Amino acid sequence: MKRVKAACICQTLHFMLKEDVAHDYAVRLVQDEVAHYKKNLERNHTRYKIVEETAQPDGSILVKVIKQYNTSPVGDYLD
Repeated sequence: MKRVKAACICQTLHFMLKEDVAHDYAVRLVQDEVAHYKKNLERNHTRYKIVEETAQPDGSILVKVIKQYNTSPVGDYLD
């Protein structure tokens, strides 16, 4: 029999600009979306670690995150 002792998921998320709005407004929307994403992780009590957050030249944002998979224990992944 096997049991999951620790599990996390590693994701690279690209928060892209909307094309049908002004550039400055699109950049602000992306920043708000990233903040909302982080807030949702906190609200859902998901354990996570942001490894890298990079603003791209066009204003979009790349976020590399390691986060808890479902409700599995995270072990030492987030240390």
